[in-house]
Amino acid sequence: MEFDYHSMRTFADSWGLLYMFVIFLAVVVWVMRPGSKKHSEDAARIPFKED
Repeated sequence: MEFDYHSMRTFADSWGLLYMFVIFLAVVVWVMRPGSKKHSEDAARIPFKED
């Protein structure tokens, strides 16, 4: 099976887009999950912490 530009482009246009959308949804769900507020607030305060 030989992969040329056209077949790779067709694959990326269809399944690649779906893959990226699923990853995007997974990240959104991970950030919005219950219990993540404390971790988000801690991460937001990192620049203001003194050593």
